[in-house]
Amino acid sequence: MRIGIIGAGSIGLLFAAYLSETCPVTVYTKTVDQAKDINKNGIVLVKNRQEIKRDVEARGIDTWNGQEDLIIVAVKQYQLEEIIKKISQITKIPLNILFLQNGMGHLKLLSRLEGHNLFVGSVEHGAYKESAYRVRQNGEGVTNLALFCGALAGLSSFISLVPIDFPVCFHENYYEMLLNKLIINAVINPLTAILQVENGGLLKNDYYYNVLKDLFTEITFILNLEEPDIYFNRVIEVCQNTAQNRSSMLKDIVSGRKTEVDAILGFLLEKAQQEAKPAPLINSFYNLVKGKEMNGQAGESSMNNNIAPSS
Repeated sequence: MRIGIIGAGSIGLLFAAYLSETCPVTVYTKTVDQAKDINKNGIVLVKNRQEIKRDVEARGIDTWNGQEDLIIVAVKQYQLEEIIKKISQITKIPLNILFLQNGMGHLKLLSRLEGHNLFVGSVEHGAYKESAYRVRQNGEGVTNLALFCGALAGLSSFISLVPIDFPVCFHENYYEMLLNKLIINAVINPLTAILQVENGGLLKNDYYYNVLKDLFTEITFILNLEEPDIYFNRVIEVCQNTAQNRSSMLKDIVSGRKTEVDAILGFLLEKAQQEAKPAPLINSFYNLVKGKEMNGQAGESSMNNNIAPSS
């Protein structure tokens, strides 16, 4: 089974490193320079103080034409629009495509694609991109997978080939599967991004923990959750198991990058509007994160303007 991975961030590199054990993998990068680095150095997986090198082919995204048996889309949700357009131009039908985005805002985009076998997933592994070709796994979990539309055969073949040390779990209901991850992300990510703390910091500080509970309660109200204690316990468990980790949203804010807040809290705000329910906390954290985004990107732009061009 030939696998193509679109996106060479932390998750794309992590998947490429593991899947290349059992399948030929091609990684499609945003920049040609990153593709050159991967072709020269391979992908280096840093895990448990060990470095594992995997030889993986890399190409620029412009060369992708859908020839693989399975395509894994591992870009951020806000980068997905361009990929969806590119997929729409592929004449080979049907394609087997697995989307690995946070939140649930991308589901509307996937609904535009017709005639393909589409799968969605949520990733519980912790990963950090150290360089163009190095990725550190700082938390082991599972990848949850489900069918969004089309035929299941392509996903079943993929599951049978995944290495045993990179476990996957198939779910019958994609919405419920993504909802579980959405709730975790919607509580932990914005709080850690604004408070500038690691995940475990939300439990160590009583005042932060009170806000966590209030935010979760509002999310419960918006989503009409049955048995909310089950979801709350999962949030707490993730905070405990990843206590030393920084959330992806915090890392994006610190690095001056755009976050996935629209796919996470933005989705909940749309849901609140549909339900005609107030969501003051969700709205406040959404605006705070967007404000942090704006400040970070403006600061980065300002710094870039002060750097003389190299000759």
